[in-house]
Amino acid sequence: MALPPEVCIRGAGIVGRTLALLLAGARVRVALVAPAADAAAKAREDIRAYALNAASRELLESLRAWPDAQHATAVREMMIHGDDGGSVHFSAPQQKVDALAWIVDVPALEQRLADAVRFSPMIEVVEQPVAAPLTVVCEGKASATREALGVHYELTRYPQHAIAARFESERPHGEVARQWFNDCGEVLALLPLGGPGGRSLALVWSVDQAHAPRLLALGAEEFAGAVREACGDALGALTPVGERAAWPLQRAIADRWTGQMRTGSGSWALAGDAAHTVHPLAGQGLNLGLADAQALAAVLGEREHWRSVGDMRLLRRYERARRADVLAMSLATDGLQQLFAHSADPLPRLRNWGMRGFDRTGFVKSWVARRAMGLQRSAAPGAH
Repeated sequence: MALPPEVCIRGAGIVGRTLALLLAGARVRVALVAPAADAAAKAREDIRAYALNAASRELLESLRAWPDAQHATAVREMMIHGDDGGSVHFSAPQQKVDALAWIVDVPALEQRLADAVRFSPMIEVVEQPVAAPLTVVCEGKASATREALGVHYELTRYPQHAIAARFESERPHGEVARQWFNDCGEVLALLPLGGPGGRSLALVWSVDQAHAPRLLALGAEEFAGAVREACGDALGALTPVGERAAWPLQRAIADRWTGQMRTGSGSWALAGDAAHTVHPLAGQGLNLGLADAQALAAVLGEREHWRSVGDMRLLRRYERARRADVLAMSLATDGLQQLFAHSADPLPRLRNWGMRGFDRTGFVKSWVARRAMGLQRSAAPGAH
């Protein structure tokens, strides 16, 4: 890159690379910080899978970074089960869409984004941060840069860990995402992978922090048996594939998403998990991060020609556009988690009654579904 970068993005994960490509498309020069140590860590087996909505798919397709059908499985139906007979059913035909969401393999998506970055002349991949009018922090929830900027990360730790694993099932998944809540607030999700006739499943199981070590200590077959029991034998025998992973769950939001650098010139902004994290029960974490990238790129790309990318008025537009949406989703997922975290009467009967009632609604159920799919948009980020 002959000219110095206008934006330095710290963090070359999915959100960071997506933002870099969006800015490059707007002819903004970008330095993308991707230390060699991060690349080595990514080379290890990654069993994560994300649920991406229609808005995220449209965004990634516009960057030619959407994975092939083998690594992005459509969800045609979603079945959610309560702890005492309550259930909610969503279907794509009911919502008049092709799919409710897509379950995407993380390594496949990261590779498509990395390939797109490699061929963009507006993006320079660097190992160390460089000076620029704007620094965007996309380092994830444990961001060291955010801490150095003095941003307070308002953190609530859930007494839970998420356990991720992969399985092959005896019966085809039928492009159905399944989720079970129990009376202790634990949430088990089995997400379809491998295409329409696939039998591959991604497990995300949010369990009590005291329960997690016992599950992780089980042998592969014993763990598969525990999952099969918890999901009511929905797909028959489960064959473990690969290793398990686990991490503590939290809800967090930064008190400031934008500001001016303490030393030198320039401004900064947070995006993705560096700005917020939510409980995974709704599968919205990466969708929120990609929406951050899209909103920030739109604000910068549509700026008046005389404004710098580091102009604080621009950055405040971005923060206003995203903070309300993120806070709403954070409160919704936290409310659901809290609702199932208590087993004393009459809560079980009330919440399952509520699930059955919600399943029979028309407009409200459709509004919630379209919101989750990213089809119910907020005001444009450029709005004053």
